[in-house]
Parts: sequence; structure tokens; C-alpha cells
Amino acid sequence: MTDKELFSKIDHTLLSPTATLQQIRMLCIEALDYKTASVCIPPCYVKKVHAEFPELNICTVIGFPLGYECTQAKVVEASQAIADGANEIDMVVNLTAVKNHEFDSVMEEIAKIKEVCGKHILKVIVETCYLTQDEKIMLCHSVTAAGADFIKTSTGFGTGGATKEDIKLFAENVGKNVKIKAAGGIKSREDMEEFVKLGASRLGTSSGVKILTGKKK
Repeated sequence: MTDKELFSKIDHTLLSPTATLQQIRMLCIEALDYKTASVCIPPCYVKKVHAEFPELNICTVIGFPLGYECTQAKVVEASQAIADGANEIDMVVNLTAVKNHEFDSVMEEIAKIKEVCGKHILKVIVETCYLTQDEKIMLCHSVTAAGADFIKTSTGFGTGGATKEDIKLFAENVGKNVKIKAAGGIKSREDMEEFVKLGASRLGTSSGVKILTGKKK
């Protein structure tokens, strides 16, 4: 797989709580230079980035990183992010509902946020490091039934990131209209290629440029 092909699947990411505007701008310049799929940035920067880099595909996060905000708060977050210029929304699933096995509630929340997103892409972060095998499978079904566009493994803030086993499990259990994003723990080109081979269409990483070019950020 070529560098160009891999870059086209990367959501070039900076979600540090201390990220400066200068760092975000550098991320955006790199994304344009290497033609990444998107930049994934904190919601507070979306409006500024959209104004300065209108040609850039902007992804942002809601309910991040813990996911246990009430549904209406997430709906408002998503609506504001889209108004500010985001094209893609990565939402964190309500893990408390998952652990209580309230999968109807999980599905309803995802569906409400997808309704707000409309034609914009919605990715659902399920934070696999906290889940049992059965919970992962049930979430594949919930994400599919709710009409989301992607299921995403991880926030990068949990106890673990994407694994090859989880990407394979997702590929076997999501609906045909749901794509997969591997995020967290991507350390090498080999990781990227293997995740794609197993079914991931997007790769969430803050290290993509460094991995593929050796350039220090």
C-alpha cells in the first residue's frame, strides 16, 4: 500500500486538552500537504479552523472522552459543531448504558445524533478496552440499527487502543453500510496496513505523518 493510499485513510488527530492554536494550525497544514482524510480536532477550534482552512475536511468529537453526558447535551454539541463547520462527528457512546445492557437506549442516542448530523458523517466511539466480547458485538448491532456511518474503536484516552482482533470482530458483525475506524495504539506502517487489510476504512492517529515520513512533529 502506498503512502498516498494510507494518508487518504488517516484522520490526522490532535485532541490534547492543552493543544494550542499554533499546534492545531500545523496539524491542518500537514493534513493539506499529505492529503489526509480529515483533521480531528477539539470542538473549540472548529470554527477558527473552518474560517482559516475552508477547504479542509474537519472532524471533531462530542461526549469526549467519557461519553456519559445526557443525550440532549450531545445533540447540542453535535449541532453546534456542524454549524461551526465540522463535516464529521466522532461521538463517544454512553458506556454506563452499555454496562447496564441498555442497548435500546444506546441505539436511540446514536440515532438522535445521526438525525442532527444528517448527511454529515457520524462515527461512534465504543472504547473497546472497557468492553466484553458480547458488548462489542451488541454495539456493532446498535451502531448499525441506529444508522451511524462508522464504528470506531477508541478515544485514545482509555486504557487501550485498537487491536487487530477487534477490527476483525467489527468487520464480522457490523452492517454492510457501517465502516470501521481503528484509533489508538497505531505505532507503525505495518499496523496501518494490517488494520486496513482487516476492514478499517479510517485510521485515527496523531502520529501518521511521523510514521510514514519520519518527520518529527
